[in-house]
Amino acid sequence: MRKILKYTGIALLVLIVVGGIALYVLSRPDVARFSTAELSGRVPVMASQKSESIPTMNVPEATSWPAGQAPRAAAGLGVSRFAEGLDHPRSMLVLPNGDILVAEAQSPPRDTSGIEGKVMGSLMSKAGAGGKSANRITLLRDADGDGKAEVKTAYITGLNSPYGMALVGKTLYVANTDAILAFPYVESETRMSGKATKLVDLPAKGTNRHWTKSLAAAPNGWLYVGVGADSNIGEKGMGNETRRASVLEVRPENKYIRTFAAGIRNPVGLAFYPGSDQLWTVVNERDMLGSDLVPDYLTNVDEGDFYGWPWYYWGGFIDPRVPPEDEDRRQYVKRPDYGLGAHVAPLGFTFTDKLDLGERWANGALIALHGSWNREPVAGYDVVFVKFGANGRPIDALPVTFLDQFLAKDGKTTRGRPADVKVAKDGSALIADDTGGVIWRVSKAG
Repeated sequence: MRKILKYTGIALLVLIVVGGIALYVLSRPDVARFSTAELSGRVPVMASQKSESIPTMNVPEATSWPAGQAPRAAAGLGVSRFAEGLDHPRSMLVLPNGDILVAEAQSPPRDTSGIEGKVMGSLMSKAGAGGKSANRITLLRDADGDGKAEVKTAYITGLNSPYGMALVGKTLYVANTDAILAFPYVESETRMSGKATKLVDLPAKGTNRHWTKSLAAAPNGWLYVGVGADSNIGEKGMGNETRRASVLEVRPENKYIRTFAAGIRNPVGLAFYPGSDQLWTVVNERDMLGSDLVPDYLTNVDEGDFYGWPWYYWGGFIDPRVPPEDEDRRQYVKRPDYGLGAHVAPLGFTFTDKLDLGERWANGALIALHGSWNREPVAGYDVVFVKFGANGRPIDALPVTFLDQFLAKDGKTTRGRPADVKVAKDGSALIADDTGGVIWRVSKAG
């Protein structure tokens, strides 16, 4: 009996040691083998897959901007505070009279029970997110033209994690996480006087993991909505993904809604190429295939496009973690136009046709990269410029840094996270700094 107990104890000890080693190995971060530059451009490197049982978790701790400090702008440009003291400024809308609307919002309440919920809650808290959402649209006005908003007032309150905004004629559309609302717009009002009417419902059931609902208005007045997946790779069942991982089309005149393009894991920023009906989006791709996969991207979106999620990525690479479809659609998967790097998390973007900062920044797109939480080393946390050619497509060149140093040099702390970028009426660039609570203004130096 003693021998049996002895061998049982040894076996148990061996099991604990082996299990501990296995857990240690599985939980080690996957260190990137390629730089963000190599994972960017029209033909980014497609690295080998490193399937992770436990995701690489590398979250810089959110701190605040010390007085007198600011991110660094590219040579020949200066940066200043257009507005501050905001509560998680996300997307922005520049109104015809020059006023700026800013959506101040965070994720709606999440289920933090269970291991996954607690881990995600802890990560969000470290990254400076996860608190109570302000649920408002704030109006900023620089009436005297000195480059700083002297008016900052609550324009619409009582919303539900608002994000996208679009003005069509005299109607202001606001995309809550669960519905698009329509408001009567009166120029120069500092507080919305009219009441909201609901246009259409938007997908918000399940975990609502990707809660932002971006908006862009087409030249004909139709609305396009970016809706992210409710999961990473459909692991909670594709029945939960109805009208998700898609760009939706909404026709306000009859409240008609349909899927315009699909298989797009999380299309956040949306914008039409100047002078055209060509819709573009920036997309957050899937996780847990390693620090080098999959590149987030910028791409044109046409009616009926299918970008492969969750079965495929980047034009047809197979994700082996996802059970195959009954009908193989690999040949129909559209390849993205331009890679932005893996896990950089592009959110808002804008075309630069109205930007007045010199020829270097003409005919292209400025993109706010919110930054990685699951890459070693971290990536993003800056604003980049992608140059377009005369054909209305990105040229064969790498992104150019427009605004950076949100991330500290040690890569362990961040003073802010870019969330959106827009061009002000005076031709300067405005950048919404989510965790910094600031709207930064970039103009010509001097």
